[in-house]
Amino acid sequence: MNVPRQSKGLRREPRPEGWLVFGFLGIILLGTLLLALPVSTRDGHSIGLFDSLFTATSAVCVTGLVAVDTGTTFSMFGQAVLLVLIQVGGLGFMVFATRVMMMLGRRISIKNRLLIRESMNGASLSNLGGLARRYLLLALGIEAAGAALLAIRFVPMYGPRRGLWFAVFHAVSAFCNAGFDLFGDFSSLTGFAADPLVLIIVAALIVLGGLGFSVILEVLRNRQGLKNLSLHTRIVLTFTLALLLMGTVFYALVEHGRLDVLNAFFQSVTMRTAGFNSVDLASFTDGSKLFSSLLMIIGASPASTGGGMKTTTVAVVALLIVSVVKGDDGVNAARRRFSADTVRRALAVVALFLAMLLLGTLSISIIENGRFSLADILFECSSAMGTVGVSAIGTPNLHPVSRALLMPMMFLGRVGPLTLAVAVARKQDYIKPVAKFPEEKIMIG
Repeated sequence: MNVPRQSKGLRREPRPEGWLVFGFLGIILLGTLLLALPVSTRDGHSIGLFDSLFTATSAVCVTGLVAVDTGTTFSMFGQAVLLVLIQVGGLGFMVFATRVMMMLGRRISIKNRLLIRESMNGASLSNLGGLARRYLLLALGIEAAGAALLAIRFVPMYGPRRGLWFAVFHAVSAFCNAGFDLFGDFSSLTGFAADPLVLIIVAALIVLGGLGFSVILEVLRNRQGLKNLSLHTRIVLTFTLALLLMGTVFYALVEHGRLDVLNAFFQSVTMRTAGFNSVDLASFTDGSKLFSSLLMIIGASPASTGGGMKTTTVAVVALLIVSVVKGDDGVNAARRRFSADTVRRALAVVALFLAMLLLGTLSISIIENGRFSLADILFECSSAMGTVGVSAIGTPNLHPVSRALLMPMMFLGRVGPLTLAVAVARKQDYIKPVAKFPEEKIMIG
């Protein structure tokens, strides 16, 4: 007898990964239409649907790659649209999808609560609304503090109205790891290369946004030392600190004479999904561009405003390699063992991410046909896939087809790995089959 897959009259449950993908596609399309309006530009002429689509995709995916100069092209209305897109894109995966479902009165089953908890990296199944609210308040509080500190520098430079707007915009852009700036002429923060106040505040916002909300909340609540932190938080903090130190030392040594220690540190921070730059990246050596591509690929941490493969994913794969070399039968860290499912998901995310990156790099190198070096193209594609937003060649200089390819790379870089992890997590709630296939070994390596 055939058993129906779903009884009649039962409403199909919302799929969180579907909400993430189609919801953000809808936001991108809405942003495209708004940015294409003449009122969004300073001169009253539309920038066209293609450039609007590219800009909206970059903003929602908190990337920062631009087809037109943000500061000199967009009016106050256009800049406000960008700010909203950045805020929704940066916080959306953890906050807005859950809040929208609850406001629409959609029933969230236990299975879907598990999936949403996975995407938000939370611990509670019963108070997802409260968790989303805490994330939102935490983000707004950090952004407000950052804006107040940046206003100390920007208000005297640009006047009260413009200075406050610059402070708010760049605080949100930094915390959301977006990298959009309003200084004009594609200059980013190069005009503040000798300004420790601006660079340190922006760097702090970037790091906080890239740690993940659950990590920040756990650290704030912890009163008993680092040893009582969860394994996830310890891995995030340790790996983040190691990458920051490694990047600072690398840039200070390799770019000696062009970067002082402060700017070496800032580039180490911003290359991990933020998109700001305090120096001309076209002057970087190929070695620095390749190293930067590695940092961009790794990216930020789970349930954060940043992109990339994520620090914990890379950490699990690195620990897996160590366990294989040592001959261990499991992957361990801090006297804890990772589940086989965690290891499989980490490997799947890394494989998918690298496959998309290599495909994009190959495609754009063919389209550009020798106009740019392979290191520059890999740098650009890593920036798109890692949702970073820096460019050594200037994104507007690319062929329109190349820029068209960067858009799905930005979207997949932001949505793809997370969606894959959530989709794989769905299988945890299904009943595992009783029958198992026999094992057989093959030669590896």
